[in-house]
Amino acid sequence: MPADAARDRLVWSWLHDGASGVRGLVATDGTRLGGIAVLRTFERPLDGSHGCWLDDLFVAEAARGAGVGRLLLGAVGVHAGDLGASVVRWITDPANATARRLYDSVATATPWVTYDMSPGDGRPG
Repeated sequence: MPADAARDRLVWSWLHDGASGVRGLVATDGTRLGGIAVLRTFERPLDGSHGCWLDDLFVAEAARGAGVGRLLLGAVGVHAGDLGASVVRWITDPANATARRLYDSVATATPWVTYDMSPGDGRPG
């Protein structure tokens, strides 16, 4: 996705305002960013609980293979537990074999298929 200054400012404001529910966790070696996880809570009406949705997990190329992704997923799990969440959920590209090896080692893949619908679609004709 190309850089977009307005979008970046908006997302940065979500991470800092405390009202949006969007949170960011970072991994550093003290001087360089190793990775970031962006998450938010969501309601789960069928079981009366809240979950955490992992929107993004990014590991800097120089830090890949060093356990940064696993560290961030662990921190997401702790954060979700602190919030009283009943699940941490995310999606990934089925072809992303490297990430899926990590994900398969820390979570259970579900049989659910994800769809995106543009607002306004799906209105009765």
